[in-house]
Formats: sequence, C-alpha cells, structure tokens
Amino acid sequence: MRLDKFLKVSRLIKRRTVANEACDAGRVKVNDKVVKASYNVKADDIIEIEFGNKNVKVQVLDVAETVRKEEAKDMYKYL
Repeated sequence: MRLDKFLKVSRLIKRRTVANEACDAGRVKVNDKVVKASYNVKADDIIEIEFGNKNVKVQVLDVAETVRKEEAKDMYKYL
C-alpha cells in the first residue's frame, strides 16, 4: 500500500492530500530515510512524521486497504 494511503487509512493523518504534501515536503521518514508518497509500506516499517515541533514515531503492524475507525489503532504501535 502507498505511504500516503496508509497514513490516511490508519488515521495518522486525516486527509490523503495532506499526507501527500507532508511526504513531498520531506517531513515523513520510513526506516530513517526520507521517502515519497508512493513508497510501498510493509509490516515492521518504522514511520517517523514531523508535525511542526512534534515528532510521531510508529511501527507498522498491519497493512489493510480498509478499516473501521475503531480498528485503525491496531495497524500501528507508538515507539
């Protein structure tokens, strides 16, 4: 699954366009490398997102095309 879609489906970022812009601005790293929105996310990837002065670091546990709001938290764990 594409990185921008994963960020939206997992609800780490609310909109896919915002996720796409964050990737284009170089604010999203996967496994300590700046990646584009088209990066293919796999289980056990470490995603780090810079939100202004706050950093969010998560490990991907599951990749699913569609999930309910309650299940979105099960796709990742905070590090």
